[in-house]
Amino acid sequence: MDLDLNQLGASLEGLKPLLDWRDVPVDMASLAALAAGLGWASGLRLYALVFVLGALGRWGGVELPGGLVALTHPLVLGASGLMLVTEFFADKLPWLDSVWDGVHTFIRIPAGAALAAAVVGEQSGAMQLAMGLLGGSLAAGSHFAKAGARAAINTSPEPFSNVATSLGEDALFAGGVWTLFSHPLWFLGALVVFMLLAGLVIVTMWRFVRRLLRPRARVADSG
Repeated sequence: MDLDLNQLGASLEGLKPLLDWRDVPVDMASLAALAAGLGWASGLRLYALVFVLGALGRWGGVELPGGLVALTHPLVLGASGLMLVTEFFADKLPWLDSVWDGVHTFIRIPAGAALAAAVVGEQSGAMQLAMGLLGGSLAAGSHFAKAGARAAINTSPEPFSNVATSLGEDALFAGGVWTLFSHPLWFLGALVVFMLLAGLVIVTMWRFVRRLLRPRARVADSG
């Protein structure tokens, strides 16, 4: 069912839609793409995402759909901005980055689901639930791939690989969000490739952890 964006967003004149579809009709499929993108980005840089969305809605003349308008509140902008700066530095320190990722397993995934559901905040509960599941799943995929890769990099004694990897993730987030807003169709294609690679990283890390635990289990059995 085709839905006009004006029926889903703010009624103020002069606002730009969040996604630039280049003459592609804005319907529920486009909102699903936005929900998927927000879920993916939440697993990488949650606080940066919240701040960017809120800033675009408050100062950028951008129309935020559904419940995302709440992100423009000054308290949300202030809190997300503070956490953005904190995460930027914490993510570049060896081992602290893995501790940070471990704690944020319980934050990024629910937040990704919440942001995705908020995209269709004016729709039915079933639609919100579906988008929440989509966003939460993608947030989990990107988060676990990131956390697994960073844990592997932390086995290296030098700190430069951590900084380089973190800066690469910053660039990936910025490029991904820009592509989502400017060229959503390109983003969706890249998202499929990213999630396939993320799946390979997660499986590889799981096998690595299992190999590490096997010798310990054998020693415990023999004792």
